[in-house]
Amino acid sequence: MTTSDAPTAICRAPRCAPPWRLPAIVLLIGVAAWWLMPEQLGLLTRIAFMALLVLSLDLVVGVAGLATLGHTALFGIGAYAAGIFALRVHPDPTLGLLMGTAAGAVLAAASGAFLLRYSGFTFLMLTIAVAQITASLAQKARDWTGGDDGLSGFTMAPLFGRFAFDMEGRTTALYALGVLVVGLYVARRVVDSPFGLAVRGIHENRARMAALGTPVIARLLAMYTLAGALAGAAGAVSAQTSAIVGLDSLSFAVSAEALVMLILGGAGRLHGALIGAVVFTLLHHTASSINPYHWLFVVGAALMLVVLVPPRKAWDRLRARFAFLGGKASASARETA
Repeated sequence: MTTSDAPTAICRAPRCAPPWRLPAIVLLIGVAAWWLMPEQLGLLTRIAFMALLVLSLDLVVGVAGLATLGHTALFGIGAYAAGIFALRVHPDPTLGLLMGTAAGAVLAAASGAFLLRYSGFTFLMLTIAVAQITASLAQKARDWTGGDDGLSGFTMAPLFGRFAFDMEGRTTALYALGVLVVGLYVARRVVDSPFGLAVRGIHENRARMAALGTPVIARLLAMYTLAGALAGAAGAVSAQTSAIVGLDSLSFAVSAEALVMLILGGAGRLHGALIGAVVFTLLHHTASSINPYHWLFVVGAALMLVVLVPPRKAWDRLRARFAFLGGKASASARETA
């Protein structure tokens, strides 16, 4: 097979789905939720930008195989970039989104050029250090970020000059959903491309891919930069839809929650990031409304269940069980006939 035939061969693979299928499904489900649950639009907005953040983390952890706990730096820098742009330059949401996306990509490229020379535990600790440095800089740059008080006082202009960011959140929910769908489509196209397969190969066996002549660091840096862009976009949406940016957007808790969501949904498959974000956010919302002091117990129990019974294994068992029951039903029908 020649290099020019590679994309065609990839698309003919039995398990390869069109890149637009999953984004289209997410869009339909999101619009249905927006229509049927008008009182939960704030929750839908949060699910959308958190799903985009977890999706970007999946590119780093699940696809590239890089363990990180500093993803919050990319999310937070995107949030601050969008907020500062809206406050000091222009309140247009699409321009602010581009600024947040660019900020996340630039930070990922700049830090990744240094971080990716290391691996394993050293890489993990250095990502935490980058997040802590970013948080410290945001706290000290009070004139720009508001310091401990956070960045506020900015309002977003109508989307495309027509749709105002209303208090009910109807526009913001659709806006966040649209950004998620676009980000998911881009991620799917990249992961299913020859470049994405090369990154997966690096995840499986870095030494072998290097021996085959693959520029390992360059491939990982490109994927890390893309993940930074998506995380920055998620941060920008968070800032624009809430009209406030605090130091909590750069806290370790954001990285930890995103990693828990990814584990709940399953890493390396993209749709697992979406499932994990939905499950965790709904668990958080429901459990904290029932008991605001012990909701973490429910989340912890769910996480233990996922660790003991991985989602992929559970799904395979469930599918095999249904296939077995379907076969028995067919056999019974034939005997009756």
